[in-house]
Amino acid sequence: MASIEYQRAAAHLVRPSPWPFLTATSLGWLLLGSASYFHNCNFGLFTLLSGLLFLVTAMYFWFADIVFEAFNEGEHTKLVQKALMYGMFLFIVSEVMFFVSFFWAFFHFSLSPSVFLFCIWPPQGISTIDPWSVPLVNTLLLLYSGVCLTWSHRLLLAKKYKSAWFALFLTIVFGFIFTLCQIFEYVQCPFSINDSVYGSIFFLATGFHGLHVIVGTIFLVVCLFRLKNNHFTEKRHLGFECAAYYWHFVDVVWLFLFTTVYWWGS
Repeated sequence: MASIEYQRAAAHLVRPSPWPFLTATSLGWLLLGSASYFHNCNFGLFTLLSGLLFLVTAMYFWFADIVFEAFNEGEHTKLVQKALMYGMFLFIVSEVMFFVSFFWAFFHFSLSPSVFLFCIWPPQGISTIDPWSVPLVNTLLLLYSGVCLTWSHRLLLAKKYKSAWFALFLTIVFGFIFTLCQIFEYVQCPFSINDSVYGSIFFLATGFHGLHVIVGTIFLVVCLFRLKNNHFTEKRHLGFECAAYYWHFVDVVWLFLFTTVYWWGS
């Protein structure tokens, strides 16, 4: 039986699928719609929403094929799972470098403000956000969510599936509340993205982090439904582990954002 499994793993090839091409096309359409909407072009909002709809649809069917391939056909053997985990780690490394660029820009301007900023940081006229208000609440929310996710993983390993589902549900709730708090923070923010380099870096760094929180929440929602449908066991839950690693990465990035941009930078 072991030799058969090794043969399947070594010869495993993904079947031809239209979803990668359609996902890339939907991303291009979404980018076009975003640029049209931001420039107040005709049908900009329609293009944006239709691109988002196409993207979600393509991703849904693509992920459904992957789940069917893993759960129903058993194609994801140990060797394949190991390769997928390596891919997830490399993806997280690329995301780390993505946020390093924002922190690099922030420290470049904050440690040595130019004469155009009157050699002060934050720049003159910028009223920074109190780090001990909404940012502190968001920090606690993400910390609690990380604890709940680790708790859910431990319960899954202990075969307590209902308790693991509840802990994962709490993680999703905390992530959703975090997104609402960040929207409230943006609405009440005393500066905009056009206010000096501080506003640009602030909204780019926190905005992209918020986008990652939304993606991570969707990732966890998929795991929640899969856990409900008995797709995960104590020995086979690669999708859950990938979602957990991604969510912990989001938590760590926020801790750096809170300590540097919100607290030290203000």
